[in-house]
Amino acid sequence: MIYLDNAATTFPKPESVYLAMDDVNRNHAFNAGRGSYRVAQEASALIDETKARILKLVHAGTSSRVVFTPSITIALNEIIQGVDLRDGDNIYLTPYEHNAVARVCELVSEKKKVNIIQMPVIDGSFEIDIEKTKYLFTQEKPKLVCCTHVSNVTGYILPTKELFEISKQYDAVTVLDTAQSLGIIDINANDIKADYIAFAGHKSLYGPLGVGGFIAAPKLTKLHITLAGGTGSDSLNLKMPESVPGRYEYASTNIVAIAGLNAALKEVNVEKNYVIEKELTKKTVEVLTKIPNVIVYAPSIEKHIGVISFNVKGYIAEDIGFMLDQDYEIAVRTGYHCAPFIHRILKDEKYIGTVRIGLSKYNNEHDIATLANALRKMIGET
Repeated sequence: MIYLDNAATTFPKPESVYLAMDDVNRNHAFNAGRGSYRVAQEASALIDETKARILKLVHAGTSSRVVFTPSITIALNEIIQGVDLRDGDNIYLTPYEHNAVARVCELVSEKKKVNIIQMPVIDGSFEIDIEKTKYLFTQEKPKLVCCTHVSNVTGYILPTKELFEISKQYDAVTVLDTAQSLGIIDINANDIKADYIAFAGHKSLYGPLGVGGFIAAPKLTKLHITLAGGTGSDSLNLKMPESVPGRYEYASTNIVAIAGLNAALKEVNVEKNYVIEKELTKKTVEVLTKIPNVIVYAPSIEKHIGVISFNVKGYIAEDIGFMLDQDYEIAVRTGYHCAPFIHRILKDEKYIGTVRIGLSKYNNEHDIATLANALRKMIGET
């Protein structure tokens, strides 16, 4: 199988990830923070070490806090639903947001009388229109600004630094979704002005499913509690702890998944991963655009990495994905990719979404050439 669905979850993982998880699952799978005995303390130490590696990866100091959750979706729920929003507040979203953000904001709007405003794009380029966004901010001041770093549909690298800089002129809370970028693009928490950086362990970090979380900047107002449960300390108190991360870590920690993430973080080479995916993204776009009847939805290469969406005239996206899988053992993703806004801009409704290629450091030019040859055969171009 040629696996090209890495935007959903990277596969395979480094061998060290599998080994670490097997070892911990067999020998160290204990409840961290729930016991004073030695192996429980060792589990706590592993969690602390993994959090330190996360902070180092984003160049954050020890005054920032890492919160582990079972997934980035849960992390984004804790953040967005935890922000102190009042009636009349404005939430700004980019048209590239995943439903892990979009649906959570919609849920908040059903509970409170807040306004959800979508940032505009430049006609014909699909890029965020910074100047129009600035104007919108003057008319409807932002309280919460959510921005994905890299689109999971088009691979567009969004201008997050610029957006957050203008957001901070209005003291807005800023949330960065790094599901498609952390581990590929260098992120400096001290420079990007993101109050909360949400991450997924199982995507571009090459860790396992079952662990995600967020990094909270220092001196932030506490989020409202949205989920509660056992923390292993102060158990007679029915209130969640005031301290972070305990305030937001409400259940037994997935120590096996964290062990896998720890091993993955030891191998992360952001600069190398960026070069590999950048070159392969460029090559993929070049190859696909030469195939007759193939429509590629790609931003300029300077603002593009890792993800390529396309369609084939005369076919719906699902049919292309099915044939690639059944006849050529090539795994791609098809449909709307849990990102409802951007598909309206791409105008891909008649294809029922797009065919999506998600690249990883384990893909190569041979994979892309095989895909291109398969597409040519499918549409009768040999």
